[in-house]
Amino acid sequence: MPRTPLGQAIALALVVSSAARAEAPPLPDTDTDTRALERITVSATLSERALGEVPVAAEVIERERMDRELVRDIRDLVRYEPGVSVTSSAGRFGLGGFRIRGLDGNRVRIEIDGAPVPEAFSIGSFSNANRNFVDLDLLKQVEILRGPGSSLYGSDALGGVVVFTTKDPEDFLDDTRRRHIGFKLGSDSADSGLLGASTLAWGGERWSGMVGLSHRQGREPDNQGDNDAEDGNRTRPNPQDSRSLSLLGKLVFAPDADQRLRLSLDAGEAETRTDVLSGRGTITGFGAPVRVLSLDGDDHQTRMRLALAHAHDAVDSAWADALRWQVYRQDSETTQDTLEQRAALAGGQLGGVITRERQFNFDQRSVGLGFTAFKGFDTGAVSHYLTYGLDIERNRLAQKRDGRARLPNGSVTNVISPDTFPVRDFPLSSTTSIGLYLQNEMSLADGRWLLLPGLRVDRFELEPEDDPLFAARNPGIEPAGIRETSLSPKFGVIRVLDERWSVFGNYARGFRAPPYSDVNLGFTNLQFGYTALPNPDLQPETSDGLELGLRARGEHGYLSVSAYYNRYRDFIESLRSLGRDPQSGLLIFQSQNVGRANIRGVEAKAALSLAAFSPTLERWQLRAAASVQRGRDEINDAALASVDPATAVLGLAWQGERIGTELVGRFVRGRDRLPDVGGQPAFEAPGYGLLDWLTQLRVHEDLSLEVGLFNLTDRRHFESGAVPLLPADSASLDRYTAAGRTLALNLRVQW
Repeated sequence: MPRTPLGQAIALALVVSSAARAEAPPLPDTDTDTRALERITVSATLSERALGEVPVAAEVIERERMDRELVRDIRDLVRYEPGVSVTSSAGRFGLGGFRIRGLDGNRVRIEIDGAPVPEAFSIGSFSNANRNFVDLDLLKQVEILRGPGSSLYGSDALGGVVVFTTKDPEDFLDDTRRRHIGFKLGSDSADSGLLGASTLAWGGERWSGMVGLSHRQGREPDNQGDNDAEDGNRTRPNPQDSRSLSLLGKLVFAPDADQRLRLSLDAGEAETRTDVLSGRGTITGFGAPVRVLSLDGDDHQTRMRLALAHAHDAVDSAWADALRWQVYRQDSETTQDTLEQRAALAGGQLGGVITRERQFNFDQRSVGLGFTAFKGFDTGAVSHYLTYGLDIERNRLAQKRDGRARLPNGSVTNVISPDTFPVRDFPLSSTTSIGLYLQNEMSLADGRWLLLPGLRVDRFELEPEDDPLFAARNPGIEPAGIRETSLSPKFGVIRVLDERWSVFGNYARGFRAPPYSDVNLGFTNLQFGYTALPNPDLQPETSDGLELGLRARGEHGYLSVSAYYNRYRDFIESLRSLGRDPQSGLLIFQSQNVGRANIRGVEAKAALSLAAFSPTLERWQLRAAASVQRGRDEINDAALASVDPATAVLGLAWQGERIGTELVGRFVRGRDRLPDVGGQPAFEAPGYGLLDWLTQLRVHEDLSLEVGLFNLTDRRHFESGAVPLLPADSASLDRYTAAGRTLALNLRVQW
């Protein structure tokens, strides 16, 4: 058999299947694709409801699907979710965060077990703290809520919400199995990656617990560039080594059948080392020419969360039927070290070598409390189900850049123009957010109408600290504090037409409090003649979203179609140029509310069992999804570059007793209507179509294998979220291409 990904996959499948026992049980029921509207979501209303019974576009990605699709990272997670993508940067920093319906970064709220995932922050070429903090192998479910979600989740839910839910001991145990030991091994040719994970779970009458460990290592993600130049024209990936280790521990106490107390520890550490060959070469335009001889990055990221949660499902009181609460503490830190060697270039000759060392540090420490109660009651012919609660969160944020240069004569200086290190780009700051929310799910006309009004009140406070390091760089600038109160209403409605058809509509308002980094981002550089000023008058970014949809479900499948229109106001433009100060002569920059935009689109999902046509086709299924969206910058009357192109997914699956396979096509329209870059036309990535082949094999009750062959035809393509605005004639376009044909494998064993 040839040593190709396809040949290796076929050979491995044949070897493993030949070892399968005749008594091996069938694979888990995969008809859930045709019954997707029956999946339970909590994120959409905070109460458990089937997806077909909520008036918003939401998606639930369960553990079984993540395994079947060989999900390794957050980009893989949304591979088959049109309208949702993941941002990334080529060269060094990798994956960033989610983009939902054209909004990304900190405008999308990400939670893990009710605690927000740390925020992103970047400044300059050597500083980029992303939001790729969570090891997906420790999750049992991911929920994606599209569109504004501030009425339940507060600030930062302007574009949508992503909710990670970690595994619990009961996910592995039942009445017949009181202990579980599991191992998982995986590989992925996309980055020469290896995965090793183990899980131990045990349980008794009242106590249960689990420990999960996951280790990953890999090299640079592959692409389809072929230029190996060691300068800015390079299109091949920069050499890279990455490693991560994640831990999840839980201890559960059940005093009775209706209560659960959970103590959770969730921690992770990741390190990536990069030889930034694309950063080498000659730099001109800033004084005398300089040759960068080497550039190395060492990026380290840690996160630790400790939480105590309590759920009571039978309170039986006048104010609540059920409740849940939790308190948590979460610490995260990103440290990025950069080592650069350079030399002045004069007359074609290199001068003495200068060694520059830079360090970027971003630290976020959070404590929080969440409380939610549920109460059902009737008033005449109307049934009510109240959900109300309180969220309190306090964050302390610290950022610092440091550096030094060793000159050819051996002396060391802390001046690396335009900075005199150490510096802070915003002062040490604390934020406090308090949110109160109320939602009423009202069922009337014998369940044919469901109304969901809701309202949330948020109080946000930013308190900058007395910071000598910030003050030294910004003489005469007084950091500003802010206090904002925001109301976020929503109203949803579902009309059940008959046992199969229903229509829904939803209005929701979103908001995002002014970020600490924009309110007080400041620096003054007299040498280069510019200054950045705080802006205590920043207003929250807001949105108004309207969505209308149609759903149908039957014995053999489902259909869901929705159209939405979101309008955004007071977008904050960071460091907007305000011209020159006539007194000091300095160029002035300041973050301001200047943006208005609208994003509209249509999304559809469907699945069908071919048994609808013939009983002989009962093992065959079709699934499909599509998204078309457009965005407009209302200030500049231009298209929004952050809106993903039209995308469609079509899959044909066959399910046997011990083997299942699926051929999935991904089809993406080319980019168009992008704004110019520096007066030049922007590169508009061409459209493409890809084919993926997914296979599952149950060898034995305790042994299973998943194989995925992606981009079967080795198609050159650019993925949404990975390509910045570039001139169409850029020599480095291929640097942003995605991988060609790749193979991924999982082997799982348990007992």
